[in-house]
Amino acid sequence: MAKKEKTAPAIRRCSVGGQAVMEGVMMKSDVGIAMAVRRSDGSIVKSYRKYRSKAQKGTFWGLPVIRGVVAFVESLKTGMGTTTKSAELLGESFQEEPSKFEKWLADKLHIDIMDAVTGVGMVLGILLAVGLFMFLPQFVAQLIFGKAASAAEDSFYIWRSLVEGGLRLLIYVGYLFAVSGIKDIRRVFMYHGAEHKTIACYEAGVDELTPENAKKYRRLHPRCGTNYLFLVMAISIIVNTVIDIVMHVLGFPPAGLNKALAFLIRLGVRLVALPLVAGLSYEVLRAAAKRDNIITKIVRAPGMALQLITTREPDLDMLEVAIYSFYLAMGEKNPLEEKKLEEERLKKEAEERAKAEAAEEDEVVNIDPPAEEGPAPAEETAASEEEA
Repeated sequence: MAKKEKTAPAIRRCSVGGQAVMEGVMMKSDVGIAMAVRRSDGSIVKSYRKYRSKAQKGTFWGLPVIRGVVAFVESLKTGMGTTTKSAELLGESFQEEPSKFEKWLADKLHIDIMDAVTGVGMVLGILLAVGLFMFLPQFVAQLIFGKAASAAEDSFYIWRSLVEGGLRLLIYVGYLFAVSGIKDIRRVFMYHGAEHKTIACYEAGVDELTPENAKKYRRLHPRCGTNYLFLVMAISIIVNTVIDIVMHVLGFPPAGLNKALAFLIRLGVRLVALPLVAGLSYEVLRAAAKRDNIITKIVRAPGMALQLITTREPDLDMLEVAIYSFYLAMGEKNPLEEKKLEEERLKKEAEERAKAEAAEEDEVVNIDPPAEEGPAPAEETAASEEEA
């Protein structure tokens, strides 16, 4: 009789995604956003708020590609707020005094001053990203190919888009290598690895979700935001090439148009097309994460390679923090936390019992022994006889 082959356990897909923060991990599920950070005294503090994405199935915002745009915008909105919240949980605060502009903005828009600071920071971050990853690559490519623009053919636009995309990727990889040398960023990358290992351990469905078990899993994950950013850069090459060819067919730029103006219009068109690129990249990421074949492995490979930079091997304490955040986001009981609370309860009871026993022993020692009855003193005996 043939032996039955053991089938591998089915992978438990979950919708939880995360982000490493200052000394902790944020986990986002379909119903809420959870965060757990470890303070300097070793304690873990948590926060949770209900959250529901607008990209719900059966709605316009939940349609393919559209949902990717929604996810992109929502991630931008929660990114800065998450960093600020993690600092608050750590007991730290931003010491910088809000600028006059931030105070004016908060007063005119009738919003909290910290919301204004966060908003200004997000806008500055977006401008920096546009400058580094869109303006600079396009500017350098324009310097290289500018003279050939007048007699351009389709191949010209393909090569120019490839150069732009290559420069964008080089800038991104260089940026990652540069920040990875900063001690605090290295710790963030370790928490990033803890986030991935926690989700991988849960999805595998083989081991109990503990720090020791999670540590055995890979720190690379196919749904990582690093993969998404690489796909954005790759797909932008295709989209921008098509846009340039269409614009050329339609007669743009017209002869005699100022080169600077033509450059800015091309940059503007790329910015307008960014939501489309983000939506398409999201769909490719979802498809590649759900399936495991040669094609999806090729699609995932560059992003997974970049994760070797953006993640580091975490320690057990970091994995514990990630697990706390994961269970909170899932709305499930955390066995680690319950076990720790039970141990603390038993320890407290043992300490109180030891104190009570010590107090009883002290009480017994301090009680004076009763005096023994002996013969009455001679004087008292004589006085008794006289009275008689």
